[in-house]
Amino acid sequence: MFPRGIPGKKCGAIILSAEELSNCRDSALMQFCANKLDKKDFFGKSDPFMVFYRSNEDGTFTICHKTEVVKNTLNPVWQPFTIPVRALCNGDYDRTIKVEVYDWDRDGSHDFIGDFTTSYRELARGQSQFNVYEVINTKKKMKKKKYVNSGTVTLLSFSVESEFTFLDYIKGGTQINFTVAIDFTASNGNPSQSTSLHYMNPYQLNAYAMALKAVGEIIQDYDSDKMFPALGFGAKLPPDGRVSHEFPLNGNIENPYCNGIEGILEAYHQSLKTVQLYGPTNFAPVVNHVARYAAAVQDGSQYFVLLIITDGVISDMAQTKEAIVNGAKLPMSIIIVGVGQAEFDAMVELDGDDIRISSRGKLAERDIVQFVPFRDYMDRTGNHVLSMARLAKDVLAEIPDQFISYMKSRGIKPNPAPPPYTPPGHTHHHTQI
Repeated sequence: MFPRGIPGKKCGAIILSAEELSNCRDSALMQFCANKLDKKDFFGKSDPFMVFYRSNEDGTFTICHKTEVVKNTLNPVWQPFTIPVRALCNGDYDRTIKVEVYDWDRDGSHDFIGDFTTSYRELARGQSQFNVYEVINTKKKMKKKKYVNSGTVTLLSFSVESEFTFLDYIKGGTQINFTVAIDFTASNGNPSQSTSLHYMNPYQLNAYAMALKAVGEIIQDYDSDKMFPALGFGAKLPPDGRVSHEFPLNGNIENPYCNGIEGILEAYHQSLKTVQLYGPTNFAPVVNHVARYAAAVQDGSQYFVLLIITDGVISDMAQTKEAIVNGAKLPMSIIIVGVGQAEFDAMVELDGDDIRISSRGKLAERDIVQFVPFRDYMDRTGNHVLSMARLAKDVLAEIPDQFISYMKSRGIKPNPAPPPYTPPGHTHHHTQI
Protein backbone atom coordinates (compact mmCIF):
# COMPACT_ATOMS: atom_id res chain seq x y z
CA MET A 1 0.00 0.00 0.00
CA PHE A 2 1.48 3.34 -1.03
CA PRO A 3 0.67 6.39 1.09
CA ARG A 4 -0.69 9.23 -1.00
CA GLY A 5 2.09 11.74 -1.04
CA ILE A 6 3.83 13.42 -3.92
CA PRO A 7 2.12 12.56 -7.24
CA GLY A 8 4.26 10.34 -9.44
CA LYS A 9 6.62 9.48 -6.62
CA LYS A 10 6.59 6.36 -4.50
CA CYS A 11 6.76 7.52 -0.92
CA GLY A 12 7.58 4.12 0.51
CA ALA A 13 5.33 1.45 1.93
CA ILE A 14 4.24 0.76 5.48
CA ILE A 15 4.06 -2.94 6.17
CA LEU A 16 2.12 -4.15 9.18
CA SER A 17 2.72 -7.66 10.39
CA ALA A 18 0.57 -8.99 13.20
CA GLU A 19 0.57 -12.05 15.37
CA GLU A 20 -2.04 -13.08 17.92
CA LEU A 21 -0.73 -12.54 21.43
CA SER A 22 -0.71 -15.42 23.84
CA ASN A 23 -2.68 -14.82 27.01
CA CYS A 24 0.46 -15.14 29.13
CA ARG A 25 0.25 -12.43 31.80
CA ASP A 26 3.69 -12.80 33.36
CA SER A 27 6.37 -10.15 33.45
CA ALA A 28 10.08 -10.90 33.68
CA LEU A 29 12.50 -8.75 35.68
CA MET A 30 16.11 -9.16 34.63
CA GLN A 31 19.51 -7.53 34.83
CA PHE A 32 22.62 -7.92 32.67
CA CYS A 33 26.23 -6.84 32.74
CA ALA A 34 28.99 -7.22 30.14
CA ASN A 35 32.73 -7.76 30.25
CA LYS A 36 35.59 -6.82 27.95
CA LEU A 37 33.45 -5.45 25.13
CA ASP A 38 35.30 -4.24 22.03
CA LYS A 39 36.55 -0.67 22.19
CA LYS A 40 34.83 1.27 19.41
CA ASP A 41 35.58 4.90 20.21
CA PHE A 42 38.80 6.54 19.12
CA PHE A 43 38.86 8.62 22.29
CA GLY A 44 37.80 6.87 25.48
CA LYS A 45 36.07 3.51 25.75
CA SER A 46 32.73 2.40 24.29
CA ASP A 47 29.27 3.62 25.42
CA PRO A 48 27.43 0.30 25.28
CA PHE A 49 23.69 -0.42 25.13
CA MET A 50 21.74 -3.55 24.18
CA VAL A 51 18.73 -4.09 21.94
CA PHE A 52 16.47 -7.13 22.44
CA TYR A 53 14.44 -8.71 19.63
CA ARG A 54 11.77 -11.38 19.73
CA SER A 55 11.49 -13.68 16.74
CA ASN A 56 8.22 -13.83 14.85
CA GLU A 57 6.49 -16.88 13.41
CA ASP A 58 7.91 -16.07 9.95
CA GLY A 59 11.51 -15.91 11.20
CA THR A 60 11.78 -12.11 11.21
CA PHE A 61 12.73 -10.15 14.34
CA THR A 62 10.88 -7.36 16.17
CA ILE A 63 12.56 -5.02 18.64
CA CYS A 64 11.05 -5.39 22.10
CA HIS A 65 13.46 -3.66 24.49
CA LYS A 66 16.37 -1.26 24.49
CA THR A 67 18.58 -0.81 27.56
CA GLU A 68 19.94 2.55 28.62
CA VAL A 69 23.42 3.61 27.48
CA VAL A 70 26.22 3.18 30.02
CA LYS A 71 28.90 5.76 29.24
CA ASN A 72 32.62 5.15 28.75
CA THR A 73 33.12 1.55 29.88
CA LEU A 74 33.83 -1.88 28.39
CA ASN A 75 32.31 -3.56 31.49
CA PRO A 76 28.85 -2.01 31.80
CA VAL A 77 26.22 -3.02 34.38
CA TRP A 78 22.79 -2.12 33.03
CA GLN A 79 19.79 -1.25 35.20
CA PRO A 80 17.31 -4.10 35.87
CA PHE A 81 14.26 -3.91 33.58
CA THR A 82 10.80 -5.45 33.48
CA ILE A 83 9.26 -6.72 30.26
CA PRO A 84 6.03 -8.62 29.63
CA VAL A 85 6.81 -12.22 28.67
CA ARG A 86 4.43 -11.73 25.72
CA ALA A 87 6.68 -8.98 24.37
CA LEU A 88 9.81 -11.09 24.83
CA CYS A 89 8.66 -14.34 23.23
CA ASN A 90 4.85 -14.22 22.97
CA GLY A 91 4.61 -16.90 25.65
CA ASP A 92 6.68 -19.40 23.61
CA TYR A 93 9.57 -20.26 25.94
CA ASP A 94 11.76 -21.85 23.25
CA ARG A 95 11.51 -19.10 20.68
CA THR A 96 14.78 -17.33 19.80
CA ILE A 97 15.52 -14.03 21.48
CA LYS A 98 18.23 -12.07 19.71
CA VAL A 99 20.32 -9.47 21.54
CA GLU A 100 22.54 -6.94 19.78
CA VAL A 101 25.19 -4.90 21.58
CA TYR A 102 26.04 -1.43 20.28
CA ASP A 103 28.34 1.43 21.06
CA TRP A 104 26.24 4.59 21.27
CA ASP A 105 27.26 7.56 19.09
CA ARG A 106 25.80 11.03 19.46
CA ASP A 107 25.00 11.29 15.73
CA GLY A 108 22.87 8.13 15.80
CA SER A 109 25.28 6.00 13.76
CA HIS A 110 25.74 3.54 16.62
CA ASP A 111 28.56 1.03 16.08
CA PHE A 112 27.66 -2.66 16.15
CA ILE A 113 29.78 -4.52 18.71
CA GLY A 114 28.23 -7.98 18.29
CA ASP A 115 25.22 -10.13 19.09
CA PHE A 116 24.09 -13.38 20.72
CA THR A 117 20.89 -15.40 20.94
CA THR A 118 19.05 -16.96 23.84
CA SER A 119 15.52 -18.02 24.75
CA TYR A 120 13.13 -17.42 27.62
CA ARG A 121 13.70 -20.96 28.85
CA GLU A 122 17.47 -20.36 29.03
CA LEU A 123 17.09 -16.99 30.75
CA ALA A 124 14.65 -18.49 33.26
CA ARG A 125 17.49 -20.65 34.64
CA GLY A 126 18.71 -17.44 36.26
CA GLN A 127 22.30 -16.56 37.04
CA SER A 128 24.46 -19.58 36.09
CA GLN A 129 27.28 -20.57 33.75
CA PHE A 130 24.59 -21.20 31.07
CA ASN A 131 23.69 -17.52 31.11
CA VAL A 132 27.06 -16.11 30.12
CA TYR A 133 26.96 -15.26 26.41
CA GLU A 134 29.76 -14.63 23.98
CA VAL A 135 29.13 -11.48 21.96
CA ILE A 136 30.06 -12.34 18.37
CA ASN A 137 30.70 -9.96 15.49
CA THR A 138 30.41 -12.23 12.42
CA LYS A 139 32.16 -9.82 10.00
CA LYS A 140 35.12 -9.55 12.34
CA LYS A 141 35.16 -13.31 12.90
CA MET A 142 35.38 -13.92 9.13
CA LYS A 143 38.25 -11.46 8.74
CA LYS A 144 40.40 -12.40 11.74
CA LYS A 145 41.75 -15.89 12.22
CA LYS A 146 42.48 -15.43 15.93
CA TYR A 147 39.09 -13.81 16.71
CA VAL A 148 37.57 -15.20 19.92
CA ASN A 149 34.69 -12.84 20.71
CA SER A 150 33.83 -9.17 21.21
CA GLY A 151 33.22 -9.59 24.93
CA THR A 152 30.68 -11.46 27.06
CA VAL A 153 27.25 -10.59 28.46
CA THR A 154 26.18 -12.13 31.78
CA LEU A 155 22.68 -12.43 33.21
CA LEU A 156 22.91 -11.17 36.80
CA SER A 157 19.37 -11.90 37.93
CA PHE A 158 16.03 -13.13 36.60
CA SER A 159 12.63 -13.33 38.26
CA VAL A 160 9.08 -13.55 37.02
CA GLU A 161 5.87 -12.15 38.42
CA SER A 162 2.25 -12.36 37.36
CA GLU A 163 0.59 -9.19 36.14
CA PHE A 164 -2.87 -8.84 37.65
CA THR A 165 -5.70 -6.86 36.12
CA PHE A 166 -8.21 -4.52 37.71
CA LEU A 167 -10.88 -7.20 37.29
CA ASP A 168 -8.78 -9.81 39.14
CA TYR A 169 -9.00 -7.58 42.22
CA ILE A 170 -12.71 -6.82 41.79
CA LYS A 171 -13.43 -10.55 41.42
CA GLY A 172 -11.31 -11.15 44.50
CA GLY A 173 -13.59 -8.86 46.51
CA THR A 174 -11.89 -5.45 46.51
CA GLN A 175 -14.61 -2.82 47.05
CA ILE A 176 -14.62 0.49 45.21
CA ASN A 177 -16.03 3.39 47.23
CA PHE A 178 -17.20 6.51 45.41
CA THR A 179 -17.56 9.90 47.04
CA VAL A 180 -19.01 12.87 45.17
CA ALA A 181 -18.06 16.50 45.91
CA ILE A 182 -19.88 19.41 44.29
CA ASP A 183 -18.64 22.97 43.87
CA PHE A 184 -21.09 25.42 45.50
CA THR A 185 -19.05 28.59 44.97
CA ALA A 186 -20.41 31.91 43.75
CA SER A 187 -18.38 31.78 40.50
CA ASN A 188 -20.98 29.28 39.26
CA GLY A 189 -23.63 32.03 39.10
CA ASN A 190 -26.86 32.57 41.00
CA PRO A 191 -28.98 29.34 40.87
CA SER A 192 -32.15 31.36 40.19
CA GLN A 193 -30.70 32.74 36.92
CA SER A 194 -30.67 30.72 33.72
CA THR A 195 -26.99 31.57 33.03
CA SER A 196 -25.93 29.79 36.25
CA LEU A 197 -24.32 26.36 36.03
CA HIS A 198 -26.48 25.58 39.11
CA TYR A 199 -29.68 26.98 37.51
CA MET A 200 -32.69 25.34 39.12
CA ASN A 201 -34.63 24.59 35.96
CA PRO A 202 -37.81 22.63 36.62
CA TYR A 203 -37.81 21.20 33.07
CA GLN A 204 -34.28 20.01 32.48
CA LEU A 205 -31.08 19.14 34.30
CA ASN A 206 -28.47 21.87 34.75
CA ALA A 207 -24.79 21.37 33.89
CA TYR A 208 -23.92 19.95 37.31
CA ALA A 209 -26.87 17.56 37.39
CA MET A 210 -26.09 16.36 33.85
CA ALA A 211 -22.43 15.76 34.65
CA LEU A 212 -23.35 14.06 37.92
CA LYS A 213 -25.92 11.81 36.28
CA ALA A 214 -23.76 10.93 33.28
CA VAL A 215 -20.60 10.21 35.23
CA GLY A 216 -22.40 8.76 38.24
CA GLU A 217 -24.27 6.20 36.19
CA ILE A 218 -20.97 4.93 34.83
CA ILE A 219 -19.34 4.82 38.22
CA GLN A 220 -22.15 3.27 40.23
CA ASP A 221 -21.78 -0.10 38.52
CA TYR A 222 -18.46 -0.60 40.30
CA ASP A 223 -19.81 0.26 43.75
CA SER A 224 -21.47 -2.71 45.39
CA ASP A 225 -23.84 -1.04 47.83
CA LYS A 226 -24.70 2.02 45.66
CA MET A 227 -24.57 4.22 48.77
CA PHE A 228 -22.47 7.32 48.07
CA PRO A 229 -21.27 9.97 50.49
CA ALA A 230 -22.09 13.27 48.74
CA LEU A 231 -20.42 16.49 49.84
CA GLY A 232 -20.55 20.13 48.87
CA PHE A 233 -17.88 22.81 49.25
CA GLY A 234 -17.68 26.61 49.13
CA ALA A 235 -21.14 27.52 50.49
CA LYS A 236 -22.56 29.37 53.47
CA LEU A 237 -24.72 27.03 55.52
CA PRO A 238 -27.85 27.77 57.52
CA PRO A 239 -28.63 28.74 60.22
CA ASP A 240 -25.58 30.94 60.98
CA GLY A 241 -24.06 31.37 57.52
CA ARG A 242 -20.71 29.75 58.30
CA VAL A 243 -18.67 28.82 55.20
CA SER A 244 -18.04 25.08 54.76
CA HIS A 245 -15.69 23.23 52.43
CA GLU A 246 -17.04 19.78 53.19
CA PHE A 247 -20.72 19.66 54.06
CA PRO A 248 -23.06 16.69 53.52
CA LEU A 249 -25.56 17.39 50.73
CA ASN A 250 -28.28 15.57 52.67
CA GLY A 251 -27.63 17.73 55.75
CA ASN A 252 -26.72 14.71 57.88
CA ILE A 253 -23.15 14.92 59.18
CA GLU A 254 -23.41 11.51 60.86
CA ASN A 255 -24.59 9.82 57.67
CA PRO A 256 -23.75 11.69 54.44
CA TYR A 257 -24.65 8.65 52.30
CA CYS A 258 -27.17 9.02 49.46
CA ASN A 259 -28.91 6.10 47.83
CA GLY A 260 -27.75 5.81 44.22
CA ILE A 261 -27.39 8.63 41.72
CA GLU A 262 -31.04 9.59 42.17
CA GLY A 263 -30.41 10.04 45.89
CA ILE A 264 -27.45 12.33 45.18
CA LEU A 265 -29.44 14.40 42.67
CA GLU A 266 -32.24 14.80 45.19
CA ALA A 267 -29.85 15.89 47.96
CA TYR A 268 -28.11 18.25 45.50
CA HIS A 269 -31.38 19.96 44.59
CA GLN A 270 -32.31 20.25 48.29
CA SER A 271 -28.94 21.85 49.11
CA LEU A 272 -29.32 24.42 46.36
CA LYS A 273 -32.50 25.62 48.08
CA THR A 274 -30.93 25.87 51.54
CA VAL A 275 -27.29 26.99 51.17
CA GLN A 276 -25.85 30.22 49.81
CA LEU A 277 -23.21 29.92 47.09
CA TYR A 278 -20.07 31.58 48.37
CA GLY A 279 -16.33 30.86 48.31
CA PRO A 280 -13.40 30.49 48.15
CA THR A 281 -13.05 27.34 46.05
CA ASN A 282 -11.03 25.00 48.24
CA PHE A 283 -10.49 21.42 47.01
CA ALA A 284 -8.08 20.30 49.73
CA PRO A 285 -10.73 19.66 52.43
CA VAL A 286 -12.72 17.14 50.32
CA VAL A 287 -9.51 15.49 49.08
CA ASN A 288 -8.31 15.15 52.68
CA HIS A 289 -11.78 13.94 53.73
CA VAL A 290 -11.51 10.95 51.38
CA ALA A 291 -7.82 10.48 52.22
CA ARG A 292 -8.74 9.96 55.88
CA TYR A 293 -11.01 7.05 54.92
CA ALA A 294 -8.43 5.64 52.49
CA ALA A 295 -5.69 5.85 55.13
CA ALA A 296 -7.75 3.60 57.41
CA VAL A 297 -7.84 0.67 54.91
CA GLN A 298 -4.57 0.13 53.11
CA ASP A 299 -4.72 -3.67 52.85
CA GLY A 300 -6.15 -3.69 49.30
CA SER A 301 -9.69 -4.60 50.40
CA GLN A 302 -10.99 -1.12 49.49
CA TYR A 303 -10.17 1.59 47.00
CA PHE A 304 -11.60 5.11 47.10
CA VAL A 305 -12.54 7.33 44.18
CA LEU A 306 -13.45 10.98 44.68
CA LEU A 307 -15.48 12.63 41.94
CA ILE A 308 -15.19 16.44 42.10
CA ILE A 309 -17.55 18.43 39.86
CA THR A 310 -16.41 22.03 39.54
CA ASP A 311 -16.37 25.14 37.36
CA GLY A 312 -12.58 24.93 37.62
CA VAL A 313 -11.83 28.16 39.47
CA ILE A 314 -9.60 27.03 42.36
CA SER A 315 -8.35 29.10 45.33
CA ASP A 316 -6.15 26.68 47.26
CA MET A 317 -3.85 25.27 44.58
CA ALA A 318 -0.86 24.80 46.94
CA GLN A 319 -2.91 23.01 49.61
CA THR A 320 -4.65 20.87 46.99
CA LYS A 321 -1.31 19.81 45.51
CA GLU A 322 -0.09 18.90 48.99
CA ALA A 323 -3.30 16.88 49.58
CA ILE A 324 -2.86 15.08 46.23
CA VAL A 325 0.81 14.26 46.89
CA ASN A 326 -0.23 12.76 50.24
CA GLY A 327 -3.21 10.99 48.63
CA ALA A 328 -0.92 9.39 46.03
CA LYS A 329 0.41 7.12 48.80
CA LEU A 330 -3.12 5.92 49.59
CA PRO A 331 -5.63 3.64 47.84
CA MET A 332 -7.45 6.52 46.16
CA SER A 333 -8.01 8.29 42.84
CA ILE A 334 -9.61 11.62 41.99
CA ILE A 335 -11.75 12.36 38.94
CA ILE A 336 -12.33 16.06 38.27
CA VAL A 337 -15.17 16.89 35.89
CA GLY A 338 -15.07 20.52 34.75
CA VAL A 339 -18.41 22.12 33.87
CA GLY A 340 -18.95 25.43 32.10
CA GLN A 341 -16.81 27.42 29.72
CA ALA A 342 -13.90 28.52 31.93
CA GLU A 343 -10.23 27.98 31.16
CA PHE A 344 -9.33 24.78 32.98
CA ASP A 345 -5.56 25.29 33.07
CA ALA A 346 -5.36 24.65 36.81
CA MET A 347 -7.33 21.40 36.42
CA VAL A 348 -5.04 20.23 33.61
CA GLU A 349 -2.08 20.94 35.87
CA LEU A 350 -3.63 18.86 38.67
CA ASP A 351 -4.23 16.04 36.18
CA GLY A 352 -0.45 15.56 36.11
CA ASP A 353 -0.36 13.65 32.80
CA ASP A 354 2.28 15.91 31.27
CA ILE A 355 4.13 16.95 34.41
CA ARG A 356 3.81 14.84 37.56
CA ILE A 357 2.40 16.96 40.37
CA SER A 358 4.66 17.98 43.26
CA SER A 359 4.37 19.85 46.52
CA ARG A 360 7.22 21.35 48.54
CA GLY A 361 9.74 19.45 46.43
CA LYS A 362 8.01 16.09 46.90
CA LEU A 363 6.79 14.39 43.71
CA ALA A 364 3.52 12.45 43.86
CA GLU A 365 4.51 8.78 43.84
CA ARG A 366 1.70 7.97 41.38
CA ASP A 367 -0.60 9.99 39.13
CA ILE A 368 -4.01 9.85 40.85
CA VAL A 369 -5.95 12.64 39.10
CA GLN A 370 -7.98 12.42 35.90
CA PHE A 371 -9.50 15.65 34.52
CA VAL A 372 -12.36 15.66 31.99
CA PRO A 373 -13.90 18.89 30.57
CA PHE A 374 -17.61 18.07 30.33
CA ARG A 375 -18.27 20.54 27.49
CA ASP A 376 -16.18 18.39 25.13
CA TYR A 377 -18.91 15.73 25.32
CA MET A 378 -21.95 17.98 24.83
CA ASP A 379 -23.87 18.96 21.74
CA ARG A 380 -24.02 22.63 20.67
CA THR A 381 -27.10 23.40 22.75
CA GLY A 382 -25.37 22.06 25.85
CA ASN A 383 -28.41 19.97 26.69
CA HIS A 384 -27.31 16.52 25.57
CA VAL A 385 -24.30 14.32 26.00
CA LEU A 386 -23.22 13.34 22.48
CA SER A 387 -21.75 10.01 23.43
CA MET A 388 -22.19 8.51 26.87
CA ALA A 389 -19.82 5.71 25.87
CA ARG A 390 -17.00 8.12 25.04
CA LEU A 391 -17.57 10.08 28.23
CA ALA A 392 -17.56 6.83 30.23
CA LYS A 393 -14.34 5.70 28.62
CA ASP A 394 -12.51 8.98 29.25
CA VAL A 395 -13.78 9.43 32.80
CA LEU A 396 -12.70 5.96 33.85
CA ALA A 397 -9.72 5.69 31.49
CA GLU A 398 -7.02 6.01 34.13
CA ILE A 399 -8.70 4.38 37.14
CA PRO A 400 -7.63 0.75 36.43
CA ASP A 401 -3.97 1.71 35.94
CA GLN A 402 -3.98 4.00 38.97
CA PHE A 403 -5.59 1.22 41.00
CA ILE A 404 -3.02 -1.36 39.81
CA SER A 405 -0.13 1.05 40.47
CA TYR A 406 -1.24 1.30 44.12
CA MET A 407 -1.66 -2.47 44.56
CA LYS A 408 1.69 -3.15 42.89
CA SER A 409 3.58 -0.55 44.89
CA ARG A 410 2.26 -2.17 48.10
CA GLY A 411 2.84 -5.75 46.89
CA ILE A 412 -0.88 -6.58 47.25
CA LYS A 413 -2.11 -9.52 45.20
CA PRO A 414 -5.82 -10.13 44.51
CA ASN A 415 -7.67 -12.69 46.61
CA PRO A 416 -8.71 -15.78 44.65
CA ALA A 417 -12.17 -15.28 43.15
CA PRO A 418 -14.88 -17.24 45.02
CA PRO A 419 -16.32 -20.21 43.12
CA PRO A 420 -19.23 -19.31 40.80
CA TYR A 421 -22.60 -19.12 42.53
CA THR A 422 -24.89 -22.12 42.08
CA PRO A 423 -28.53 -21.51 43.04
CA PRO A 424 -29.98 -23.76 45.77
CA GLY A 425 -31.44 -26.95 44.36
CA HIS A 426 -28.71 -27.07 41.66
CA THR A 427 -25.97 -28.41 43.90
CA HIS A 428 -23.78 -31.18 42.68
CA HIS A 429 -24.74 -34.48 44.30
CA HIS A 430 -22.74 -34.88 47.47
CA THR A 431 -23.28 -37.92 49.64
CA GLN A 432 -24.77 -36.84 52.94
CA ILE A 433 -22.62 -37.72 55.89
